[in-house]
Order: sequence, then C-alpha cells, then structure tokens
Amino acid sequence: MKNLKDKITLVTGGGAGFGRAIVERFVAEGAKAIVADIDETAGKATAAAVGGHFVRTDVSDAASVEAAIAFAVETHGRLDIMVNNAGIESAQAPIHACTMENWRRVLDINLSGVFYGMKYALAQFVKQGSGNVVNISSVAGIVACANLPPYSAAKAGVSNLTREGALEYAKLGIRVNAVAPTGVMTEMNERMRQVADDPDGFVDYLTSMNPMPGTPTAEDIAAATAFLASDDARFISGAILPVDGGYTAQ
Repeated sequence: MKNLKDKITLVTGGGAGFGRAIVERFVAEGAKAIVADIDETAGKATAAAVGGHFVRTDVSDAASVEAAIAFAVETHGRLDIMVNNAGIESAQAPIHACTMENWRRVLDINLSGVFYGMKYALAQFVKQGSGNVVNISSVAGIVACANLPPYSAAKAGVSNLTREGALEYAKLGIRVNAVAPTGVMTEMNERMRQVADDPDGFVDYLTSMNPMPGTPTAEDIAAATAFLASDDARFISGAILPVDGGYTAQ
C-alpha cells in the first residue's frame, strides 16, 4: 500500500540502522525522502539507493538542522513528515562514574538534536498548515536502564517533549508521536556489544529483555514509524509506541 504517497519526509540519521530502514520503508510506501546524516558516505549511499536527496546534518548543531529543513523545503516546496531518529549510544557506567563528556555528548545529540528537529520542522508546519513529527525514543525513556544515565535521561526527555509538542500543536492538526524500541542489533548496539563486559552475552541479554521470543528488527521499527506518520494514525498524537515485545508491560 502507498500510505505515504508523495509525502516529503526528512529522516535524521538516515544513513544506517533504524534511519536507513525508515527511509526504505517510507519510499516503499510512496514517500520522497531526504536523508540527513553526519556520515556522508552512509547518507549518500542510502539516498542513492532510494532515489532521494542527501543533506549533511549534525543534529547537535541547531543551525545545521535548520539548514537541512530549509533544504527540504527548497527542494520540494514543503515538508510533510519529520523523523527525528539520529542518536548515539552511551558509555556504560553508573551515575557516579558517568563522565561529564559522555553526559553532554549524549544529551546534545539524543535530546537537543530532537528538540532542534522539532523546533524547525514545526515552524515550517505552522507556516504551511500541515505536517507531523515522529521521534525515535526508546524503552529507556519509559523505564530505567541501569548504567546508561545520559541515554535514559535523554530518551525520557524525548518522550515528554513528544507529548509537549502534541499538546501545543493539536489545535492546528499537527501531530507529534514517538516510537520506543527495545534493543535491536543495529550498528549502534554492535558498538555497545564490542565494549560490553561480556560481549558474547550481549545479544542474549537483549533477547532476554523481551517477553516475546527474539528481538525486533530495524524493519519493525520502520513499520511502526510509517504507521504513525500515515493518515491511518490521523487521530493519534502524543503516543509513545513501544516496539518491545511486551517489555514495558512488565
């Protein structure tokens, strides 16, 4: 089905992992994609694979995010869907051992980056009278995940910023939602596996988190994102949709 036919979509962190899967799913459903990524090689490869556009974007830099959204509007005349996906992993340590560098970097990208994306996309949506946002949060934004203080704090912030946006723009018909994945073996979690105390047990740990067997795939996250972005979800706003096999129901 072409539930996103001709929708102009910008996906941050669209070069790999969830981002690439989201871009591919959206294009399969008829969207026109702008891939925004700090990694030019990955971003250009994804854009080329789907016939989209690439714009180099550092989500920790407000001006860079503003420029990416301006590029989308200049290229297509409007922006319909903003997917704030870009994020990084956190070094694993309890609060007292968390470095200030780790804290600031994770918050700058995983929370401030989402704020910038919302800020400039919503300004465009208000101007054109339509649009919707889907943020990629995490189960770590719903329940605590030990030894990941900046990541958990950032994702909790993303979830509540999503609700904030939903309330503020509801009367304009502009929707803001989020997807909250559990652990998926993307490039980011592979990096976490490599530095884990027990790398061989890392995948088993991710699997054991979920009441349902196994772990979701990036394509599962993309499917949930596409649903929230589509007109099938036209009366859904402020939702934090877990894709977690029942993990947060425990």
